[in-house]
Amino acid sequence: MGEGQGEAFRETIQRFVPMRFAAVHDYFEEFGRGSVPALRDVGRQCFALFQTWDPDGYREHCAVARGANVDALELFTTANMTDMRDVVMLAGRADAEGCSAVLLPGASTENSQILAGQTWDLNPQDIDYVVGVHRIPDNAPETWSVTVSGCPSLVGMNAHGVMVGTTNIKTWGARIGVGYMNLLHRALAQPDFQSAADVILTAPRSGAHTYWVADPNRACLWETTPDHAMPRDVNDGPVFQTNHCLDDCVVESEWQPASPSSLARHAKLEEKLNGTAHSIETMRALFSDRSDGVDSINRYPEDAQGTATNSVLLGVPADRELWACRGPADRGVWQRLTFDTV
Repeated sequence: MGEGQGEAFRETIQRFVPMRFAAVHDYFEEFGRGSVPALRDVGRQCFALFQTWDPDGYREHCAVARGANVDALELFTTANMTDMRDVVMLAGRADAEGCSAVLLPGASTENSQILAGQTWDLNPQDIDYVVGVHRIPDNAPETWSVTVSGCPSLVGMNAHGVMVGTTNIKTWGARIGVGYMNLLHRALAQPDFQSAADVILTAPRSGAHTYWVADPNRACLWETTPDHAMPRDVNDGPVFQTNHCLDDCVVESEWQPASPSSLARHAKLEEKLNGTAHSIETMRALFSDRSDGVDSINRYPEDAQGTATNSVLLGVPADRELWACRGPADRGVWQRLTFDTV
């Protein structure tokens, strides 16, 4: 599988790796802290931990790099760039990046089934590298994920109806650990909600992220740092997250105040999700919302905010129904991603 992905996206991966390193160099320059040599050193240490934590994932990753004819360590560091960067910049103690995630209980949907999805917002130049990857492993469930070329799973669903995803937050205390993409990739290989949740909760996490897991019967989002994981379950109603911390335990170690974009997107989700029954179609419309201009849920490259919506994914785990588009929800071509083994 790894060699097949590497060969299929070889030219794209070979452009993607240096593009990401150039972007992180500019990021370090902007904030006046961190360096690319320090980033590579962090990547080397995390890569060694990854090899022992998930041997199957490590073998698949190395095969991707081999198929693409790129260095495996460079590709690993590129894939997990946000975590590796945060270890360099935010280690020791307690922006404008994006993503808006939604988990809806059956009581909040038209068909009474759990519905989950998110935008994935990051560097505008990343959109050229967004791909859908279909995997049929020998020893794990079939998966679909939306990610960037050469990288592990980012957001997706497996043939058991287990879905995973993430939004980015920043706190002090990042450290050597498992990168978020490798963590999500392993969680997506699990047969049920609890097994996937256990991967997230027991992993030696490197940096702060929110992670979410949904299956036909359960859905939960955790606001995590390397040391804490604070849950929010759909049993208590719709769950949604943008890019600022909400739990007091995590807020106290947050690096920067919540951005206007993150606050506006969170307020819009709160306004639209409570008291309304939703479907794939209504969520697609919500993820297309531009009513707050450059601070909208739907983010365009021309907003010049340093972040744009690179992809959107929506799914109904009980029906193994999964939809995705590349780019903003109102510009991308929506495709249903189907499973061969269901």
